[in-house]
Amino acid sequence: MKTREVLVGNVGVGGDNPIRIQSMTTSKTSDIKDTIDQIIRLSDKGCEIVRVTVQGIKEADSCEGIKGGLIQRGYTIPLVADIHFFPRAAMRAVDFVDKIRINPGNYVDKRASFKVKEYDDALYCEEIKKIEEKFTPLVEKCKKLKRSMRIGVNHGSLSDRIMNRYGNTPNGMVESAIEFARICRKNDYHDFIFSMKSSNPKIMISAYRLLVSEMTDLGWDYPLHLGVTEAGEGEDGRIKSAIGIGSLLLDGIGNTIRVSLTEDPCNEIDPCKRLIAFAKTYKDTKAESTIKQYDKTVIVMANSTMFLQEPCIAAIVKDESPDQWSMLEIIKPTLIFLSPSTNRLNYSRQFFNWLKTKKMQIPIIINFRYECSKEEIVIQCAAECGALFCDGLGDGLWIQAPYEIEFLRNLSLNILQASRMKTFKTDFISCPGCGRTLFDIQDVSKRIRSKISHLPGIKIAIMGCIVNGPGEMSDADFGYVGSKPGVIDLYVGKQCVEKEINSTDADDHLIDLIKKHGRWVEP
Repeated sequence: MKTREVLVGNVGVGGDNPIRIQSMTTSKTSDIKDTIDQIIRLSDKGCEIVRVTVQGIKEADSCEGIKGGLIQRGYTIPLVADIHFFPRAAMRAVDFVDKIRINPGNYVDKRASFKVKEYDDALYCEEIKKIEEKFTPLVEKCKKLKRSMRIGVNHGSLSDRIMNRYGNTPNGMVESAIEFARICRKNDYHDFIFSMKSSNPKIMISAYRLLVSEMTDLGWDYPLHLGVTEAGEGEDGRIKSAIGIGSLLLDGIGNTIRVSLTEDPCNEIDPCKRLIAFAKTYKDTKAESTIKQYDKTVIVMANSTMFLQEPCIAAIVKDESPDQWSMLEIIKPTLIFLSPSTNRLNYSRQFFNWLKTKKMQIPIIINFRYECSKEEIVIQCAAECGALFCDGLGDGLWIQAPYEIEFLRNLSLNILQASRMKTFKTDFISCPGCGRTLFDIQDVSKRIRSKISHLPGIKIAIMGCIVNGPGEMSDADFGYVGSKPGVIDLYVGKQCVEKEINSTDADDHLIDLIKKHGRWVEP
């Protein structure tokens, strides 16, 4: 997707620029020295744009010292202020930073209560007018100071007004962004970028695709920042991010990315680089003259009850032209291994579309071969296979690579779970942490995972603060949220059920809560 260029400080996003890498600090923004040191480490790793949380005037004023300190040390990396709930902080921070990120769900609207409320057209228009009154001063100031902006929608923090009219859906996410973009355009301000983040890769992909379609209809060409929010840690976090970000990059969508991990933010840069490199070379990949066969194989089915009938007639579809697919109508296989070696995603989509036109309903095993490092396989396989599974294409996964079966099996299962095709373990939603985080999110996440990772079908959210916590984790069954330093609130769905628990006791309370709802089994 061709977009206009938006300058973030001295870094161009969109247009003919390469895909840019972003991250966010986890230090307290008011700790200027610590934040500068972390930004420098990020920049040295290859981060091109960095974001800091600005929850109040104190943090907004700190941005001046952070920006000045970076310049003194020879770093010109653009600085972005992340704003939630407090327009005054945005108006102050814009004096010092290169870009402002606002969340349409809470810049003017209060925190969502998830209550049903009727909005007739008159009341709805009145709410839009309030947004325009409060948002226009920031737009005018950004325009005057030549600052850019990200209109960053999060699936978990849509306003009650949007959800009551559009539901907690990709449609609601897009409309939330468009409302704020119209105000920008009304003031002839165009230096803004969109994002449509969700912790669910399927929703994230749908929202971006819907936004691209809407922009096409409107004749707009604004750049897109891609990310799966609260992706978690380790291989799970990388897989979720690769599915959401990678599938869009392989379709030519996206101008800047962030892989959000519950780890040291410097760890986010490497998977970003791998995703960008894979997307850049994807369509130019040439088929190998020979494909190595491996003795170690494992096939993971999304639905084990469908496979297999006797007798089984299996067909292997490789890089033949569509003209040769017609042989399948004669063979009438009961199982197909889809095994292209080049341009795999586009070839597979073309094949699935052909099956649909022929009304042939046959279980398909996605059978891709890789001859790269484990780190590359995690990124590439999640991007390609996850893109297919999120579109409902494919019934099982057979990854071939020169590695041990346990690694291939776990990778296959993790991709199927992240794609919402199969559940085999607890699904964790955990934020990466930022200057608002009220406990050591990395240590707590590891500790809770070690105790509650054996519960398939249950989603656990671990959120560092209440700014976005209750909304961002609304997709979870149980939530663990920092409400004050050393204090945890526990949620069931969207409802807070236990308040102000001492953090030393919170793990046990969470397990007791799961038991109380009949969802616990012994490891």
